[in-house]
Amino acid sequence: MVHFDLRPLQAADNAVTGWFNAAIAWLQAHQVAASLLATALLLLIAYLVDRLTAWILDRSVGRLVKRTSYKWDDVLTQHEFFRRLAHVMPVLAIYYGVDLIPGLPAQFTQVVNAVMLAGMVLVAVRAIDALLTAGGELYAQSALSRGRPVKGYVQSSRIILYLVGGILVIAALTGQSPVLMLSGFAAFSAVLLLVFRDTILSFVASWHIATYDLMREGDWIEMPQAGADGDVIDIGLNAIKVQNWDKTVTSIPTHKFLSDAFKNWRTMSESGGRRLKRAIYIDMNSIRFLADADIERFEHFVLLKDYMEEKQRELEEYNASHLDDDSDIANARRLTNIGTFRAYVTNYLREHPKIHDRMTLMVRQRDPGPEGLPLEIYAFSNDTNWVAYEGIQSDIFDHIISIVPEFGLRVFQSPAGSDFEAAIKSR
Repeated sequence: MVHFDLRPLQAADNAVTGWFNAAIAWLQAHQVAASLLATALLLLIAYLVDRLTAWILDRSVGRLVKRTSYKWDDVLTQHEFFRRLAHVMPVLAIYYGVDLIPGLPAQFTQVVNAVMLAGMVLVAVRAIDALLTAGGELYAQSALSRGRPVKGYVQSSRIILYLVGGILVIAALTGQSPVLMLSGFAAFSAVLLLVFRDTILSFVASWHIATYDLMREGDWIEMPQAGADGDVIDIGLNAIKVQNWDKTVTSIPTHKFLSDAFKNWRTMSESGGRRLKRAIYIDMNSIRFLADADIERFEHFVLLKDYMEEKQRELEEYNASHLDDDSDIANARRLTNIGTFRAYVTNYLREHPKIHDRMTLMVRQRDPGPEGLPLEIYAFSNDTNWVAYEGIQSDIFDHIISIVPEFGLRVFQSPAGSDFEAAIKSR
């Protein structure tokens, strides 16, 4: 049999026991040093707990997030929700561990517990803040956000969260009831209304905008009093940013949208039609009745063929039943060049492939003035793109202005220096 000599182990055990007993005796004799060492040990444990929790989260939660195909866990990790929530562990370690340290004054323990309670509130507030921010980002990435932006609600909720958190922190540090603090806060609300007046109004405006769907990111709005004319690029609690067509950015206080008028062009884009409303001015000295040669010539216009036949038949029937003498021209109904031109433009627009055929279309006369007789074209293009719309409008008026002389009409424009020069030379 093999025999082991256990005397060295027993000697070592006796030495360790002796050192331990000596250390206990020294700590009992020096209570302040014992308390300081215990406090340092507690802080070290809290630090190690914090590091261990962070390591576990990085190893377990991080791997789990990478394996899933969901977006919400990625966004929560990106905004450090889990990491912020993990900070409650060292706070709990100190909160419960400080009572185990012997020799600490009761008042000091109460202060530490109060600070740790405040720390728990701060940890909870920061975690909820990350949760709100992540929720707002997830909503912004969804299809629902195109119609109902909630950025203003998220920002308002964060402000309320930090206000309530601040009250709870003060209550924890002072040992007062949060209800009592809230009652004092209510008494202070009049001052807060003055300080946060714009923020409160902006919150109401954000709610109004979201509830009634008055504006979305990407909408084209006009607000002349604010110098804004362009696309909405951000809807925040305190400000709405508009990128103007010259690529400048106008920042408008959100509460301004409660009191000031603005125009939103979104419904125009959704309707599929964009309005053309422009007039050309006809020199009234060029308006006259049509001669027989004019009528015969216009009958060969494709856009006027049906109109001329119908009008000729209508006028012949009227004149035959109302006139005793065919030579009584003053009482006869006759075609005019301005009326025929108006019919031509109407038919031209109806046949145009870029004009919306299910929206209002008319060519009308407005009140005459010093510039002549306004002939207004009112129609809608079927392309709402700005560049395409301007091209359609320009092509239409290029043709209309060019065809005016064919009807014996003249477009009015104020005389220029060259006109006076030509008149003087002709004399």
